[in-house]
Amino acid sequence: MSQTDEFGEELADFVRRVAELKSARSVPAGDLGTVLDAAIFELDHVAEQLRPAYERLAADGHLGGGRSPDRDEQRLLRAIFQRLPLPVALVDRESVVRRLNFAATGFTGVRAGYATGRPLTGFLLHADRVAFRSQTAAVARGEGDRSLTVHLQRMPHAPVRATLTALRPGTEPRTAVLVVLQPQTHPMGARPQDAALQGAAPDLREATRHAALFDLADAMTATLLTAPAGDRAAVPGRAAAVLHGRFADWVIVDEGAAHQRRTTVLGPNGAPVDDVLAQAPAACPLVVEAARGGAPVLQVRPEDPDAFGRDASGAPVLVRAQVTSLLCVPLSARTDGPVEGVLTLFRSGARLAFSMAEAQAIDVMSRHIALALRRSA
Repeated sequence: MSQTDEFGEELADFVRRVAELKSARSVPAGDLGTVLDAAIFELDHVAEQLRPAYERLAADGHLGGGRSPDRDEQRLLRAIFQRLPLPVALVDRESVVRRLNFAATGFTGVRAGYATGRPLTGFLLHADRVAFRSQTAAVARGEGDRSLTVHLQRMPHAPVRATLTALRPGTEPRTAVLVVLQPQTHPMGARPQDAALQGAAPDLREATRHAALFDLADAMTATLLTAPAGDRAAVPGRAAAVLHGRFADWVIVDEGAAHQRRTTVLGPNGAPVDDVLAQAPAACPLVVEAARGGAPVLQVRPEDPDAFGRDASGAPVLVRAQVTSLLCVPLSARTDGPVEGVLTLFRSGARLAFSMAEAQAIDVMSRHIALALRRSA
């Protein structure tokens, strides 16, 4: 701990003790002598301890407007960290991001403000998270530098070399871990940092995404209005067909509330669609919560791999489907009305995560789907 931090703690403790002395003014008159002795003791502490400590810090340039060489050095190192051409992150022993440089934000597709305070493992495939946490903890314990291959959720098929080294920032009480991310494969003639910068650009502009949502809502409305009257079984399939591909990689519909049954599952080519279709909705915590009238759920890089249960082989569905973001929405005609079913959407691979605007649009469409189900019952 630095001298400035120690002085700050001493001063904070003194302020708390003064507050206690002020509250002691209401004690009986016979006890005021003890309070007075305590006040004199605190005044002596200021004169003999805090005042000299303040003068020493001021003389060293740690207080006031003076510029210390250490502070200039920290500014220089911070600028170098941000401008490094390689993706670099500073994490703690639990892999929680402390800082992310510019190249890392482009490479991972995550803003520094969003990443800070969140585990770096949240941006990796589930299969790599345990190994990364273990190696990070080992480096933080002082067991030497490590290196391992991981895969980002936005680029699941591109291996990334993560190099971990211990770092003890001068103002930090604990050892941190510096993580350097280096893609192992990239197009011929392209440098890794160029690929990172190219990946930072979104696929579609904001205005285009809004127009796409409008077109999606229009297609859903037309599909539901033209569904055969009285054919309840046709509604989930028709609604899922509108959302599949153009909006979500996976579309799953579970009908009912108390006794649910899975009626529709659409997924990518070659995906374990049959396994997900055979899964019991009661084994999916997200679906069960939504069927009970819960609020819509939006998760980006889901932390719990069992949030959607496991398939017949015992593997978590979110891991097998390589889910990077999901929406789970109850199908209800009104907020406090009965639930007709649950609609779940997955996105995987390098596709952009669901946004709040998209979640709101699906919430509106879910009410329309619920109305169509009730009308066809």
